[in-house]
Amino acid sequence: MNSLKALYERSGFVLWFLTVVTAVCLAALKPLSHSVLPAYEFGTAMFHAGRPLYDLNSAMGYLYTPAFAALYSPFAWLGSEVGGVLWRLLGAGLLSFAIVKQARVFDKVRAEHIASLAFFLAIPLSLGAIRNGQATVLLTAACWLLTLSALDNRRAETMLWASVALIAKPTAIVMILLVGAIRLRLIPFLLLAIGLVFAIPYAFGPADYVNAQHAEFFRLLTSMGANRSGTFEAADFTGFFAALDVSVPASVTIVLRLAAAAAVLLASLWLNRKNDRQLSAFAIFLLAAYYMTVFNPRVESNTYVMLVAPAALAISLMRTWDEGWNLPLLLGAVVFMCGWTGIDRSVHAALNPWFKPLAMTLVLIPILHWLYRQVTTGADQRLSVAASRARIG
Repeated sequence: MNSLKALYERSGFVLWFLTVVTAVCLAALKPLSHSVLPAYEFGTAMFHAGRPLYDLNSAMGYLYTPAFAALYSPFAWLGSEVGGVLWRLLGAGLLSFAIVKQARVFDKVRAEHIASLAFFLAIPLSLGAIRNGQATVLLTAACWLLTLSALDNRRAETMLWASVALIAKPTAIVMILLVGAIRLRLIPFLLLAIGLVFAIPYAFGPADYVNAQHAEFFRLLTSMGANRSGTFEAADFTGFFAALDVSVPASVTIVLRLAAAAAVLLASLWLNRKNDRQLSAFAIFLLAAYYMTVFNPRVESNTYVMLVAPAALAISLMRTWDEGWNLPLLLGAVVFMCGWTGIDRSVHAALNPWFKPLAMTLVLIPILHWLYRQVTTGADQRLSVAASRARIG
């Protein structure tokens, strides 16, 4: 009986492991199918050839820092088969580490149970992101670990994860700015991380060339939200209005994005003042992940792995601490089904790009309300409630 219970509690780990292995094997067999690695390899090839990295007139192509092009070189040199496998394992491994670490921060005794259910719920959407080799997987892990390190005032780790996050994707600047706002003493280390990211390419290319690429990169950032040519279709909150055939002026969307950013900042500052550092750090990352997906004009469907992973952990935590199934079961079902919207082309066409931002917003409302109650209740009271339940049980 104990062995069956142990297997049940670890089933999420097993299924997650099989999912990663399956995604990696599929990528190794067909390295150019459903893959974004050609864009990374293109950037690396252009960097070493001394040619322009960016096409500001295209919505697609290479959209990362020059440092990414330089540091992706080992994976590019190993080829799409071997290098692609190692790249995917790097992202999936760090994301797994972040989930387990957060679960252990919450409850060292029941960490395996909490992480296992979270892995299970995150499988469908994570499969696509890992299979495609998207840098969002690495970005999610780095931003998550950055938040945990920063709120524990671990300076070296904060600098490390800020650098990794910014290299993975330039949208990490949102998380870095947020961390700087709530931990002023860490601003010098965050600036060092940003400086390191911009200094790295000079070790691999001529200064004049790198200067030119940095200038083009800044121009790219300022034009991210503009309507450009290409096939890109954002899966942010504007997708819901597009599905209703409602035209929203660009000025209105900018105001909404700024208002959402202000709300996330204020909520994070409030959370930072609470004594429950464990839940506060997690809630801050969850809010930032929500903003970096639902309010990101460059978000794609598979980018929602950044929001689904922490949301799945929050649902698992709700199930473990409150010991109820109704609400976590409903929320978990929605999160789990979000990953299957692309399994059929007709379903994907009908639900993309409006379904995920709407569904995840509806999921986040009760999760954030629950986290609010937990933060205001306090860790000591939760421990006494848990002890009372254990005595009753």
